[in-house]
Amino acid sequence: MNELQKKLTDTLVFNHIPFPIIINDKNGLITWCNQHAERVFQIQSEAVTGKISPYMNPEKAALSKHSWDKLLHAEEPVRFEDIEIELGEGIKAYTTVVAKSYTFEDQQFVMTIYEMDEADKDDSSSKELNHLRNGLDDSFMMLYFDQEFLITYANPLFLKLSKWTPKRILSKPVWHMFGDSETDVRFVDSVITTLREGKIWNGEAKKVKKDGELYWVDLTAIPMQLSNEDTYYIFLEKDITATKQAQQHLEEIAFIDPVTGLENRHRLEQIVNEYIEEGRHFSFIFLDIDRFYTLRDVSDTATENELLIEFTKRLRMYFSDSIITRAGLHEFALVTPLSNWFIEGFLHYLQQHPIYLGGTAMPLTVSGAITKYPEDQQNFMHLIKASYATIKKVKDRGGSAISALTSDDHERLSRKAHIEKRLIYALDRKDLQLLYQPQVNLENGKVERVEALVRWTDSEIGVITPDELIPIAEENGLINEIGSFVVETVCRQLKDWKSKGIDLQISINSSIHEFRDKDMAKMLLEQLKINDCQASSLMIEITEKFALEAEAERSIMTQMKSLHQEGISFALDDFGTGYASFRYMLMLPISSIKIDQMIIQSITKQEKIQKLINGMIQFGKSLDFQVTAEGVETNEQFELLRAMGCDSLQGYIIGHPMNATELEKWLG
Repeated sequence: MNELQKKLTDTLVFNHIPFPIIINDKNGLITWCNQHAERVFQIQSEAVTGKISPYMNPEKAALSKHSWDKLLHAEEPVRFEDIEIELGEGIKAYTTVVAKSYTFEDQQFVMTIYEMDEADKDDSSSKELNHLRNGLDDSFMMLYFDQEFLITYANPLFLKLSKWTPKRILSKPVWHMFGDSETDVRFVDSVITTLREGKIWNGEAKKVKKDGELYWVDLTAIPMQLSNEDTYYIFLEKDITATKQAQQHLEEIAFIDPVTGLENRHRLEQIVNEYIEEGRHFSFIFLDIDRFYTLRDVSDTATENELLIEFTKRLRMYFSDSIITRAGLHEFALVTPLSNWFIEGFLHYLQQHPIYLGGTAMPLTVSGAITKYPEDQQNFMHLIKASYATIKKVKDRGGSAISALTSDDHERLSRKAHIEKRLIYALDRKDLQLLYQPQVNLENGKVERVEALVRWTDSEIGVITPDELIPIAEENGLINEIGSFVVETVCRQLKDWKSKGIDLQISINSSIHEFRDKDMAKMLLEQLKINDCQASSLMIEITEKFALEAEAERSIMTQMKSLHQEGISFALDDFGTGYASFRYMLMLPISSIKIDQMIIQSITKQEKIQKLINGMIQFGKSLDFQVTAEGVETNEQFELLRAMGCDSLQGYIIGHPMNATELEKWLG
């Protein structure tokens, strides 16, 4: 017994106060209780010391909307009304608790006094039930049912909202308050079944007022078993009609396309996921209006909307038993049990029922994809991806066709999904590898730079080339993780080579997706700092497509310029295969161009190609760019490029991609 407990036990005044007293520490743990508390609550002071008080603690205070921390610092006593307490043997009661904080030997305590006496225990069960019923009656719509689910009691709150009178509702069956549709009957049956099993049912319920108006309640249905023969049921209800109507209105705004009245893509995903959860088989149809932007160019907004409305009418007429949604500006998606031959017949239906705008028939055709669940794909995102892949193939062939997946499509999509899954695993285990391909300076014959190339050989899939890996990573959002892996690995390698006296610049390939991350530049500079690397030891290679998009996005240009100011250089990769625009070469911090290997490998085949390459080299030099030729494989190519004044070469004639150890031996 500690000093505080001894002092309180010896203080007779506490034991003669005719109320239970419990003292808690600042955490709500019991430190002492008087004899009245021991008798009323049927506890032993020594047994409960150090345990959380069930009668008054931080959680109880919070439920009474009072902070325990504020209670500890309150100067005046705090009263808590109607606190539920247990008197032992499962008997519960409600009482008022007065809590007063005080300090003893620099420690904070809370004294709780319970305004009740041992006599309060008498008939406490009936008092509790009456108190509970009165509280429920004031707070909930309340109904009582007998064993046959006939109504025996309805409180005033229920009668007021439902507009029923006692004469019209008492002795009526439970079905009397619900609709009579098949769905309503199934719902009531499920509630009754749950209650007869002795379980509580809780959820939202749609009910009917006397005048036929629908309303919604949050229903808790409770079985009450008094004896083997005597059972009754209580329904406690809260009106949630306003909330439900507001929710439905928001769903209409969120899920309904305002032009066509169709449900939109967000609702489409919900529908598909519901079908999948129910294990239903269906065809997922994706339709894209061909040359829609051309049609828009010759019409105004009102005409465009009329076109979409008329197209929607034809979808509804032809696919009358299907779910139809507008999935994009000129894209529509359907969920249907219909067969492929019927779906493909929609093209003929459009020809027979053309859309007339202003008295002129619109030349409207569609490209479509049919993907089956579960035969083709197993989730919503894969259904969407498969549809886009199929429609791209249809449009590449001229459009105006609806196509299902072929065996080749299945194989390709299956491999893609497998790669996506394994890539996540590979990144987590850092199973990717970097190889380094040297570039030689033709003026001095030295290797001054190497290009870091990502390689991945998976134990299940085998070799995945960068041409296959990068587009998949860009599509599923993993390209940033690959980029981070490359930066971290390259910076560590630069640090290692610096310690070995190897002075090389490393170039890395970067994606526009990486630079759309506003923290890209920050991450890169942090890695250089962590590994004590010079910014000038790093070069970033970007494609012409990257450059064109970067020119239009200020945030990307800002990051590139900040990196350039720190000393990082930029090279334009695959030069000659992209976009014929020189504007970005002036706006972006580019200091080097790399002529694409496809062009270089044709240098000995045509005189025109030689003139083109020579022109590229001279053009680069005129802008003070360093010019590198990629993919150099033969001596003849080597000599021609040297004669043209190309600054550096990269290719198999110089060296194959190697890991760091192999490269060090090759350099040595």
